[in-house]
Parts: sequence; structure tokens; C-alpha cells
Amino acid sequence: MNEDQLIGWLRHRTGSRLIGDDGAWISGSDSWVVTMDSQIAGVHFPPDLDPAQIAHRLLAVNLSDLAAMGSEPAFAFLALAAAPGFDHRRFFEALLRAGESYRVELAGGDLAAAAATSAVMTLLGRPAASQPLTRNAARPGDRLWLGGSVGESAAGCRLVSMGARVEGQRVQLPADFTVQAPVTRAARRAVRRHLLPSPQLELGHWLVRCSATAGRPAAIDVSDGLARDLHRLCSASGVGAELDLERIPLATDLKDLATSLDHDWRDFALGGGEDYVLLFTLPLQQQPPSRFSCTPVGSIVEGSEVVILEQGRKTELGPRGWDHLQNHCLIDKKKAP
Repeated sequence: MNEDQLIGWLRHRTGSRLIGDDGAWISGSDSWVVTMDSQIAGVHFPPDLDPAQIAHRLLAVNLSDLAAMGSEPAFAFLALAAAPGFDHRRFFEALLRAGESYRVELAGGDLAAAAATSAVMTLLGRPAASQPLTRNAARPGDRLWLGGSVGESAAGCRLVSMGARVEGQRVQLPADFTVQAPVTRAARRAVRRHLLPSPQLELGHWLVRCSATAGRPAAIDVSDGLARDLHRLCSASGVGAELDLERIPLATDLKDLATSLDHDWRDFALGGGEDYVLLFTLPLQQQPPSRFSCTPVGSIVEGSEVVILEQGRKTELGPRGWDHLQNHCLIDKKKAP
């Protein structure tokens, strides 16, 4: 049973409408959106990673889930089990600074010792509109959009697994990674993108507010790969999709960087994951403000088939990407089918 199958079984077994989105919308006199995500040594980051960067990633990946639901972050709860020698103060200083910039208050949690470091955060946010964004609102005829480039974080993850690190303001690349200057710059950007992601909260807020005039968008954050997360959005909405490969936004020189890492750029872009940009739908007559630098990448269609368009040909696009029950470590993650 893979991750999506298990979540589907749990949703059926419990009968809960709360399971299966980027967060749970708990409605009532005081509504909340609640999400939870983790960072585990050897799975999400190398064991020697700077604790400050672990803190940044932990908060950012949770904030990205709230962005996908158009929610305002409010309170965080943390369960931290740290390995011997872990610099707790450095971790918390970074977490609190990042929290202040996003108006997140650390409200409690749990501390423990462990053989390997694991940090789990529960984040509570308030819906920025009467209803949050969800994955199940896509309609045939909608245009499909991406909030930013994809594939760069996957390349950065590969470099981190080879020994790349961010040290202060500098990115230290692996000593045996020797390429020409444009690719070197692309590699440094990719490492920074992977270790220090930026959630698209403002875009999520715009999407949830625009739903009052143009119909509710469907949205999901691209955390497990563009192909896999597109399948999830389509499955939740009961629709199919056509994705135009030539329109997928890529970071500068990503194709050359992928070649230097002995990877096909398509694997990074479609299945790499951890891009933390929003994938969303809008009616044909509507488009996001230019300040968000979004790109139309396809359309929603009737049926359930997800296809990719490449040089005028349509082929089936499988749900390639990261599966939390079938991929087990940082390096294997880059070999996901």
C-alpha cells in the first residue's frame, strides 16, 4: 500500500471529511486550518545539517501547506527529538526569528533525546476567507497554473546528498563537482532553494480572496513532485488534466545542471518534489497578478486521465514523485520513478 492508498483507506475507514487535503479545516464559531509536517535526519536532511536550517525548513514546509489552503499562520506546536550534540539554542533562535517574520507564535510542544534528530510541527492557521482553498474545486475548462519554477529543489537535494551545504551567506559545493560558471551559479541557487524554501503565502491569500468573484480555485502545494501532486488534485476534483511540458517554468540553466548530475531534467521537474510552489486552477478569463510570476501550464479536462503534451503529442503522465511509504532516504528520493 502506497501513501495515497493508505490515506484513501483512512478517509474511508474514519468517514472523515478532514483527511486528505494539505490541512484540515475545522469549522465552527472559531475556524482553524491545522497542518502537520516533519523533518527527519537521513530522510529530509543529512544528519550534519545546521540546526538553524532544519528549523527554517520545518517551518517553511508547514507554512506551504497553509499557503495551499489560503490561510493565515498563527500558532505552532513542536515535538523535537534531538540526537546527542544537537545545538538546541541555535535551532530555536532560528525558529523564533522565522516565526516572527511570518507572525507565528510557538505555543508549546515536547522535547526528547533520540539517536537521530526528528522534528515534527503542528501549525494552526486562520482561514483568510469564509472557506479555505481545497484540492477538490477544479472544473473542466479551468486553466492550470504554477506559482513558480519546479525541479530546482530536486537538483539541490542531489547536490546536498553529495555534500553541498549553505554556510552563512555562501553555498559550498562538493569538491568533486566541477562545472562551468553558469552551471555553478545554477547549482548554488538549487542548494539554497532546497535547504531554505520559501512558502507562497501571499499567493495563497490572493487565491482564496479571488474565489468570491470568480469561483473557488483548487490548489495544492508541490511538495512530492509536480506529476504526483497534479494527480492528487485531479483525483480530489474528479477531473483529468493536460500538462504542457514546454510551458513548465524552469530555473535558469536547470537543464544543464541536471545533465551535469547525470539526470534528465524532466525527472527533476515532474517528479523531484520539494519545490513548495502552488499548483492551482483558475477560470479561463482570470489570471494571477503579474507580481506573483505565475505560469499557465495546462488545462483541466473531463474524465480522469492525466496526460502530458510534448511536441504536439499526448502521452499518459503517471504519478511519479516522492512516496513517504516507499522512499526511505535522501539519496533514494532522487531515484523515485
